[in-house]
Amino acid sequence: MERKGLGRTEFLLGASMVAAAATTAAAAADPMTVGKVHRLAMSVSQDDAAVMNLALNNAANASTYFDGIGQQLRVEIVAYGPGLNMYREDTSPVKARLAEFKQGMPNVTFSACDNTLHAMEKAEGKTIAIVPEAHIVPAGVVRLIELEEAGWSYVRP
Repeated sequence: MERKGLGRTEFLLGASMVAAAATTAAAAADPMTVGKVHRLAMSVSQDDAAVMNLALNNAANASTYFDGIGQQLRVEIVAYGPGLNMYREDTSPVKARLAEFKQGMPNVTFSACDNTLHAMEKAEGKTIAIVPEAHIVPAGVVRLIELEEAGWSYVRP
């Protein structure tokens, strides 16, 4: 006997799509959440452009989502240890993207660890410039602690 109608997989997929749409519509329509500001902290501790690009993609995707439902998102990406190379004026493989990102997404802040910067300068025997889009914080790990204690959500790309 031939089965008619939706199979289990199609039914579950359809049901999850309906639920997601309803959730998004409810969030957008709920006056208690309109104007809500979400806060996302991310860390980059690897000298890897792919990791930094993932963090930037996460920030962009989350911003697009919250903008779509009438809510705001603030993002802070903290680079420390080998990840500070992403913010170095002389070596950053993502320097152009950081500049573009900062212009198009003013809700994103780039923070550079001063402890790491001093260690790099000592090891290399020279002053190291940080891209103008980033600002220096005393310690990257401490900054992440402060953000989490202030209620920011932490995601590591």
